Amino acid sequence: MAHPIFHMCRSLEWQAAQTAGRYDGSSQDQADGFIHFSTAAQLPESAARHRTGQTGLLLLTVDAAACGDALKWEASRGGQLFPHLYGPLLPGAVLRVDPLPLGDDGLHIMPAHVAAAAAGEAV
Repeated sequence: MAHPIFHMCRSLEWQAAQTAGRYDGSSQDQADGFIHFSTAAQLPESAARHRTGQTGLLLLTVDAAACGDALKWEASRGGQLFPHLYGPLLPGAVLRVDPLPLGDDGLHIMPAHVAAAAAGEAV
């Protein structure tokens, strides 16, 4: 998968999804009517804007193609196109799950594969 998409969620939310066999998003996702994703290049700013200081987060690396037609690319912050999933995320579309630890500055430390994806390298 050359260009995955990424979603940050609480560990407990992902555990519940594993039991249910589907992830319906966070309470914010549900209120907005879609699951928010970011590209590798967008992820650090998304994390800083929406998740600074939050502990117990996981980073889901998702195969965008496995989301099918429910995945829409829509203009958002600064006119950038962001991936939004209008439906549940099925665990089979998730390529990997990584902890998202906090640095001393309160910002999350991204796994190495995020930087590789942002640079256009295969993940």
